[in-house]
Amino acid sequence: MGTSEQVNKYKRIQPFVEIMDSTLRDGEQTSGVSFLPHEKLMIARMLLSDLNVDRIEVASARVSEGELEAVSMICRYAARIDKLERVEVLGFIDGGKSIDWAVACGCKTINLLAKGSLKHCTQQLQKSPEAHIADICREVRYAHDKGVTVNLYLEDWSGGMKESPHYVYQLMDALCDIGIRRFMLPDTLGIMNPLQCIEYFRKMLKRYPDTHFDFHAHNDYDLAVSNSLAAVLSGAKGLHVTVNGLGERCGNAPLSSVQVILKDQFNARTNIREDKLNDISRMVESYSGIAVAPNQPIIGDNVFTQVAGVHADGDKKDNLYCNALAPERFGRKREYALGKNSGKANIAKNLEELGLELTPEQTRRVTQRITELGDKKEIVTQEDLPFIVSDVLKHDAPEDRVKLVSYVVSTAYGLKPGANIKVEINGQAYEASATGDGQYDAFVKSLRYIYKKYLGRTFPILQNYAVSIPPGGRTDALVQTVITWNDNGKVLRTRGLDADQTEAAIKATFKMLNIIEDEKEKEI
Repeated sequence: MGTSEQVNKYKRIQPFVEIMDSTLRDGEQTSGVSFLPHEKLMIARMLLSDLNVDRIEVASARVSEGELEAVSMICRYAARIDKLERVEVLGFIDGGKSIDWAVACGCKTINLLAKGSLKHCTQQLQKSPEAHIADICREVRYAHDKGVTVNLYLEDWSGGMKESPHYVYQLMDALCDIGIRRFMLPDTLGIMNPLQCIEYFRKMLKRYPDTHFDFHAHNDYDLAVSNSLAAVLSGAKGLHVTVNGLGERCGNAPLSSVQVILKDQFNARTNIREDKLNDISRMVESYSGIAVAPNQPIIGDNVFTQVAGVHADGDKKDNLYCNALAPERFGRKREYALGKNSGKANIAKNLEELGLELTPEQTRRVTQRITELGDKKEIVTQEDLPFIVSDVLKHDAPEDRVKLVSYVVSTAYGLKPGANIKVEINGQAYEASATGDGQYDAFVKSLRYIYKKYLGRTFPILQNYAVSIPPGGRTDALVQTVITWNDNGKVLRTRGLDADQTEAAIKATFKMLNIIEDEKEKEI
C-alpha cells in the first residue's frame, strides 16, 4: 500500500492516538532548563486537567531530592483527581532502585530504559544481549511484585533497526510476553527520515501485530513532526511530545504541531483540548526561560498576524487567506500588523476593532504615517492607533485623563531603587512613593498603591516587557519599549519611545492607563 493510500485509509477510519507529554522529563534536558518542584506541579496540573493529555512523564528516577519532592507532589495531585495512572517516571535497569524510588513517590507507572541497539548494549553496558535481557526480566518482575505498571524504552531503537535489527528482534522476542504494557521506540539521535520510520514500524508491527508501540522523536534533522506522523501512519498507537518542542540538543516533537497535523492531515482523534495549547505554551515558556520563536506554528506570536495589506483585503472579502488553523481554535485571534506593508485594508481592520470611523482621505493619511514609522523600524501596535489618528488629523483630542505631573526615580549602591510620583487622574492629584527591584518597578508599585488606596481599583498586570533600539543596531538611537498588559482578561499592548528606557516604559504605561480610562468613560 502506498503512502497516499495509507493517508486516505487513516482519514476514513479516524484512528485514536495516545499522547504522552515528556516536557517535565525529556524537556527538562534542554540546556539551561531546570524546573522548580512547584513549577513542575503547575505544568503537570495544566497538562492533565486543562490540556487533557493521556500521560505525562514527569522525571528521571533518583536524580535529586528536588525531583523526589516534585514527583511526590504531582502524584498526590493526580491521585486526588483520579488520574494517577497517567503519571510516569523514567527508570533504569538498576536492581530495583528506580522502582523503589518511584514507589516512594507514590507513582504507579515506570518507563524502564533498555538498550535498543547492539552497539549501546555491548559498548555502553558492556553486556551480552542475553545478560541484558535477563536483567530486564528481573526488573519487570520486581516492578510487578511492587504493583507497578511497566513500559519499556528501547533506547537508540532507530540505530538498532538500521545497524542491528537481529538484536532488536532478539530483545522483542524475549520481552513481548512478560507483561510490559507499552514498548516505546525512540529515534534517540534524531537520525531517521519518514521513509525509514515507515519501513521500521512496518517491520515491527508485522512481527508483533498485537503490541502497543509508542514513538519518541528527536528533531536533529528537523524531522521530529514528520517522523511522528509517519509512525502513526504505520501503526504506532502513541506519540511522545514536549511543550514548545523542548528537549536535548534540537529538542523533541512539539505537542502543538503534532496535534494539529494528526487532526487536520490524518483525521486522527486525540484527547487534547486545542484551546489550551497556547496557555500551556506560555506557562512553559515562562518557567523554562526558553522563548518561543515568533514564527513557531500554532503558538508563535506572529503566526496569526497578517502583515500584507492584500491579505487583510482578502480576509475582509471572503476569508481568502485563512485556512483550517483558525486562531479561535487555539484560544487566540487574528491580528493585522501595522507597518510599512500594511496598506489601507490592515489599517481599516484595526480601526474597525477599535470602533474608529475615518473617511477614505483620513485613512490614507493615517496609512501614510504608519508607513513612515515602519520605514524607521518603529513598531506600531493597535493601541497606538488613536494617538496616531489624533496626531495626524490634528483632532481636538480630549485631554489625557491620566497625567504624570512629576516624578523622581533613584538608584544607589546597596539600596533598593525608589520612586516618588505625582499623578493627576480625572482632575484629582495623587502622590505616592515606593521601592522596587528596579526604577520602573518602583514607579509601577507607586501607581499600584495610588489605584488601590485612593481609587479602590486593581492595576493591570504586566505580562511582557520588550525593549529594542530602532532603527536596528544604532547605539545612539531612541529606546523603544513595548509592554503587554492584562486588564481583567483583556490584553493591551502599548509602546513608548524615548532616549531613556525608564521614560519610554513610563510613556507606554500612561498610554495604557488612558486607554482604560477612555473605555470606562464610554461605558458610563
